[in-house]
Amino acid sequence: MKPSPSPASSPSPSPAPSSSPSLTARELATQPGSWRRAAEAAASAPGLPRPDERVAVTGCGTSWFMAQAYAALREASGQGETDAFPASEFPVSRTYDRLVVITRSGTTTEVLDLIDEVRERWEVLALTADPATPVMRAADDVAVLDWADEESVVQTRFATTALAFLRAGLERDGRLPAGVRTVTEAADEAERALAEALPAAALAAEQWTFLGAGWAYGLAQEAALKMREAAGAWTEAYPAMEYRHGPVAISAPGRVTWAFGPLPDGLADDVAKAGGTLVGGTTVRGATVGGTTVGGGADDAEDPMASLVRAQRLAVAVAEARGLNPDAPRNLTRSVILTP
Repeated sequence: MKPSPSPASSPSPSPAPSSSPSLTARELATQPGSWRRAAEAAASAPGLPRPDERVAVTGCGTSWFMAQAYAALREASGQGETDAFPASEFPVSRTYDRLVVITRSGTTTEVLDLIDEVRERWEVLALTADPATPVMRAADDVAVLDWADEESVVQTRFATTALAFLRAGLERDGRLPAGVRTVTEAADEAERALAEALPAAALAAEQWTFLGAGWAYGLAQEAALKMREAAGAWTEAYPAMEYRHGPVAISAPGRVTWAFGPLPDGLADDVAKAGGTLVGGTTVRGATVGGTTVGGGADDAEDPMASLVRAQRLAVAVAEARGLNPDAPRNLTRSVILTP
């Protein structure tokens, strides 16, 4: 087992200013610095998937959505077949060269059980925030992203930092899909996402639907999860092109459709006809949020990870507007540990 050390030369990220008193808001504001540090760590980290390996990625909850995003991004980059599954539904009869596990706590029962079942057959890389947890002994290689650890129950910083680390590993091997920015560029966009005001229509909405295509779909699902966890909100997520196949029926005045990445042709018109509000990348219909026009191409749309930062901020703001504490979400704990 070869843990990846934190780069000694990298300072701890400093929080961006936040008007929210919540711990969750303060932690999510540190993400740009955490991502840059992850990119530095990935440059020499052991255990990252190599080109042409057949790879599976797993996690639970938020970590599963990060696994989905990385799997789609790696496969689109041409670096090898990559699948993502929740740890509880993993098809262990399949054959892979490497399993990548994302687990903030390193204690989640389903994750540890899965590693125990497959470690004799496949190489296992674990990404965790805590160097003193059982996953350190279970995996072959461990990337300890301890600078991205959180006190919050609701994950923000660790999850996106894990994705930034894996994304930077794809950069290290020299291949990224067309239109996908570097981690450093994504961090720059995230800083703008932290500084700009949230659209008033999104703050006042009664319902939110998040859309994404390709690797952005996993991030859209994570945005919806953040709204549910922090604010108990009515929210959904779909692949962007699937929105027309039924879910568009939910669009109406007072409801928001938020697209991660470029918008499919005609979708803006569909939402407008239903009377809904459309947020596309960095644009809300009728009011520019970040200078991009609705329906802009891939080169114009905001990086999906930066869009997720905006959605995290929205979740905190909606929670606080409803009198809820985003640091103490209902029915949730920091890690799910099952009794034998």
